[in-house]
Amino acid sequence: MAHRLALATLVATCVLILLGGLVTNTGAALAVPDWPSTFGHNMFLFPWSGMVGGIFYEHSHRLIGAVVGLLTLGLAAALWPLGSRLRRLGLLAAIVVLAQGLLGGLRVVLLQDTLAIFHGSLAQAFFALLAAIALLTTPRGAVAGPPVERELQGLTLLAAGLVYAQIVFGALLTHAGRVDLHLAGAVAVFVVVPIVTARLRRTGDAVAVPVSRLILVLLGIQLLLGVGSFLARFSSLWIPGEQLTVLLLPVAHRLVGSLILAATVILAVRSVAAAEKEAEQEKRSRQATDRALTIHDRGDRTPRSHAASLSGHPRYEPTSRLPLQ
Repeated sequence: MAHRLALATLVATCVLILLGGLVTNTGAALAVPDWPSTFGHNMFLFPWSGMVGGIFYEHSHRLIGAVVGLLTLGLAAALWPLGSRLRRLGLLAAIVVLAQGLLGGLRVVLLQDTLAIFHGSLAQAFFALLAAIALLTTPRGAVAGPPVERELQGLTLLAAGLVYAQIVFGALLTHAGRVDLHLAGAVAVFVVVPIVTARLRRTGDAVAVPVSRLILVLLGIQLLLGVGSFLARFSSLWIPGEQLTVLLLPVAHRLVGSLILAATVILAVRSVAAAEKEAEQEKRSRQATDRALTIHDRGDRTPRSHAASLSGHPRYEPTSRLPLQ
């Protein structure tokens, strides 16, 4: 139940990110000037006949956001009885989705581009969190994989961090024109992530191997989308499809970036779980060794007389010498 709900929330969030990209790239972010109402109507009662142009994108984004919020609250409730780790993740997801809704509303009310950057970046972090929850609620994901080196564990965390930073740089490019950061982030991602996936493919892990292969495919697609988006925005070259292509390229680029982030987070969670399993095994081994040594030491300190009495043999008592006459 929890896994199916996590997948449903993940898919709905993917649709929400897609709509968010359409809202941004069509310039419809402020098509609805009020919040939480929609042109004075209750958000859920706004007439469909009024959803035209940019209002369609913006109001659809709000409605899907509400669906994601409800699904997340249901997911948190489903995770509550499944153990402390999943309970904490469910609670964190509920907090993040509420904060995300508030940021989106404040973006409309306060008209601040900075809030749009935070709103978009937090959406990606929320998507990655849902991916981790979806992994941990599967039977295969709940079982730790083969042990990985501590260095490789650190590299998986670094890869996930770099991908997320690159997404933030993408938001800065969209809202502040920071091309330099986004290009530098792309170089870092395309250097580190393939190294991590190559090493993880050699571990034979049932989860990490297919996810690593998927990441390589997504990176290739992302490179093409990134080049296309850059040319569409910053060059005068003719692009097939013209306005439609110019709109869809950055939206698809953002969506594939979300998938890469989710996949690298899955690898990081998987490697951390393997490291925790190895540490737990080492701890149990040390405890068993300590118990064996303790028992051995106690045996060495047992008095011989006590051991003899336990064996049923009489204890030898030396006779006292008679004084010489």
